[in-house]
Amino acid sequence: MTSSTSRASAPGGGSSSHPEHLGHVIFIAAAAAMGGFLFGYDSSVINGAVVAIRERFDVGSAALAQVIAAALIGCAFGAATAGRIADRIGRIRCMQIAALLFTASALGSALPFALWDLAMWRVIGGFGIGMASVIGPAYIAEVSPAAYRGRLASFQQAAIVIGIAVSQLVNWAILNLADGDQRGNIAGLEAWQWMLGVMVVPAALYGLMSFVIPESPRFLISVGRNDEARKVLTEVEGSKIDLDGRVAEIEHAMRSEHKSTFKDLLGGRFGFLPVVWVGIGLSLFQQLVGINVIFYYSSSLWQSVGIDPSASFLYSFETSVVNIIGTVIAMIFVDRIGRKPLALIGSVGMSISLGLAAWAFSYKSGVGDDISLPHAQGIVALVAANCFVLFFALSWGVVVWVLLGEMFPGRIRAAALGVAAAAQWIVNWVITVSFPTLSDWNLSGAYMIYTGFALLSIPFILKWVPETKGKALEEMG
Repeated sequence: MTSSTSRASAPGGGSSSHPEHLGHVIFIAAAAAMGGFLFGYDSSVINGAVVAIRERFDVGSAALAQVIAAALIGCAFGAATAGRIADRIGRIRCMQIAALLFTASALGSALPFALWDLAMWRVIGGFGIGMASVIGPAYIAEVSPAAYRGRLASFQQAAIVIGIAVSQLVNWAILNLADGDQRGNIAGLEAWQWMLGVMVVPAALYGLMSFVIPESPRFLISVGRNDEARKVLTEVEGSKIDLDGRVAEIEHAMRSEHKSTFKDLLGGRFGFLPVVWVGIGLSLFQQLVGINVIFYYSSSLWQSVGIDPSASFLYSFETSVVNIIGTVIAMIFVDRIGRKPLALIGSVGMSISLGLAAWAFSYKSGVGDDISLPHAQGIVALVAANCFVLFFALSWGVVVWVLLGEMFPGRIRAAALGVAAAAQWIVNWVITVSFPTLSDWNLSGAYMIYTGFALLSIPFILKWVPETKGKALEEMG
């Protein structure tokens, strides 16, 4: 820990967290970030079932893309409503609702009787994931001491990338049990059904963990449960803090606020307040670089360029390992060098990597399922894809979630975070459903589009993104 970090104050100006309490705070943040694990797991587990779903229901690329992306529509609605729900019934209850929705989705997705049925269950699960995507960063920001808040907030992205990696390992294990056939029979169900059904395990774990972590002290104070809030503050900030002073400080900050609504976000010449547009912009650029194409379609993508199915699963998992490494790098440096420098490093690295991938894919030959790359270009494509994931993970993957949990003034935080997260899910949906058509049209051209957005993110960071490193939540305004 650097000296500047150790001197940082806790949210609202209290003393920094004492070492004996840090382990407990880490556990709380990790439990809340399980919602991110569910998103990562769901976004990648479908990757192993794409070919089987296509064959089972006899659908084309466009319809298949809609089913894959159906969860993202639910995510957008869940994210847009989560803030208000959490302000009414609490952060923990919101997490429990999200876990219940995703558990039902896992079971329904594993036993669909039609394509529309599968899509419906994915929308329901998406609603739960969208709720968790808002509540996780907001809750972690509210219980974390400022000295550690950047690293603890990065647990959300860490959980996402771990969820991706775990789902790919589970898919690989199930595929082996089915002798490499996504439609192979295992105990009366096809392999792809097991892939989707196993999601019930992390969903149930998320729900169980929500029963053993405390409610946010800000919510407890907002509903007059000050004694419980004091207990939680002692747990996360240490016994030596001035509890009455901290409670009074939070109460004072909340008196100057009110329950945020969509109307509170309006203002200025362009509809929303400037800070809300910055949040939306962060969400848009995070998705417009095409990161989820790697995880939604990675196995299919490598198969389309001549790599056999078993090897393509290996490449997909290897990409997940790179993703985890990048996220760990971000967790180490997000509180040391700040949010903006990390984002800039990532944008430059992604631009170069995507440009190289576009060049490599311009050499593909063949049509339909009979597509290949020359050996040299194939190696460049693999290296570029991994570099792209690394630079994304060590920057935008973590920084966006950290900033969205920190940058908005308290009076609009819940509503603004909901709008920004909803925008992220909507663009994620657009990228997901458009990629099959774009790749059929021109795979290299698709990556050139993503390269363009990576380049545009550089001036956006320089001009509009604020630095929130070391600031208390009550300072945001």
